[in-house]
Formats: sequence, structure tokens, C-alpha cells
Amino acid sequence: MFQTEQEAASACAARIAEAVRHTPELVLGLVTGRSPLNVYRNLVDLAARGALDLSRATTFNVDEFLGLPPEDAGSFRAYMDRHLFRHVNLSTERIHFLDGCAPDAEAECARYDAALAEAGGLDLLLLGVGPNGHIAFNEPGEVLTARSHRARLSRETRLSHVMAFGDDPSKVPMAALTLGMAAVLQARKVVVLAFGVNKAAAVTAMVHGPLTPRWPASFLQLHRDVELWLDAGAASGLQGRGMQDARPRDGGG
Repeated sequence: MFQTEQEAASACAARIAEAVRHTPELVLGLVTGRSPLNVYRNLVDLAARGALDLSRATTFNVDEFLGLPPEDAGSFRAYMDRHLFRHVNLSTERIHFLDGCAPDAEAECARYDAALAEAGGLDLLLLGVGPNGHIAFNEPGEVLTARSHRARLSRETRLSHVMAFGDDPSKVPMAALTLGMAAVLQARKVVVLAFGVNKAAAVTAMVHGPLTPRWPASFLQLHRDVELWLDAGAASGLQGRGMQDARPRDGGG
């Protein structure tokens, strides 16, 4: 646990840069939203100082809004371009994204899973967690879907993205394409970011709760190599309940 989000983000970016230095051909899974913003800012700074070389790395983003073209300012591809891609030496050919405007969503999801399999799967997956426990856009429900799929977004999730759409909830897409739980759980390492007291319930369910599709993040308990990067607010529900569970395995946070 870190006292502030800024401390956590700086340390997390350094950990990612270290992983890329160790394995230049690293296959990274990337996420959008508010949680990774400071991580990406720190990665951009590391690249500017010559401490991060992504020229041989490959990326797969975990989701994209349905119906939005990449050039739409509200798309996750545009987000990644603004906050990371255009500032680092990542090859365009090595950037992989779900196409939110694909005419056949099911075929697009199958294509994406095949591309990820061809790349050998994810070496390091960066994730956030929603207040309702969703990871990627695997929303709470009766069951979770293994493969990439079209997901209907909850009202809570849509409202969390309203700032990217001029604070107009009606403009936030109702659905998205997302990696499924199989790709998440098969990643070799998962790094989860959670900041703020509004994430405390989800973090507590992720670490201590029963395995349930009502809290999709709880299934990360099945993964052998997960690191949680938390500030004090997000970790507040873990006080006195085994805080070591919320630290990176080798003591980095």
C-alpha cells in the first residue's frame, strides 16, 4: 500500500519499465480510465529520459466502446493515443485494439482472441477495478464470459465514464467489446491499480470475498501472480485483515 496515488503510480511505472528492460518483447495488456493516468504519465516521462524503450514491445488493450471509431475523442484508442502511444516509441504495428465499429462484433472478438493467442498471450496485464468489482468490462452478473465478447455496461460503469462525453450520460455507449476472463486469468502477471475510498469495497471483495461473478475481480484470487497497487483509501477495507495480501509479492509496494 502507498499513502498516495502519485506514489503508487510512480512505483508501478518503474516496475513496468523494469519488466520491459528485462524482456524487451514483452506483451502488455493495457487499460484505460482514471486509475492508470498517472502511470502512463510516469511511463512517458521515463521514455523521455531514455529509461523506457517500447520499440520491441506489443500491446493489447482490454476493451473498447461499441460503436465508436478510433478517432472519436471518447474512444479508448483516442485515450491511449493522447496519454501514451504518441509519446513513446511503440510501433504502430505492435498496437492491438478491439474495433468498436466492426460490422460483426462476434467475429471481431474472435479475431482479437486469435491475435492474442498468436502473440503468445499477455506477459503483464495492467488492470483497474470498478467500484462494482468489474475488471476490463466484465460486469457483475450471474455468470462470467471466458472469451472476448460484447458486454452491456451497467449504469454505474457508464456514469464513471461520463466526463469523456461532455458530462452527458446519454452520450456514453451502452455496450463495449472486452477481453473475457480467460485472457485475464491466463496473463502471466496481473497488476491491479485501485485508488480512492470508492474502490475500497471492490478491493476488499477482490482480496477477501468469496469467488462470485457478482464481484468479477474476486476471480483474481485464482491467479498465481497478482500485484495490487493501492492508495490508503482503496486499502481502507483491508485494515486488520491481512494487509500483506495487498502488497506486491516481492515487496515493491
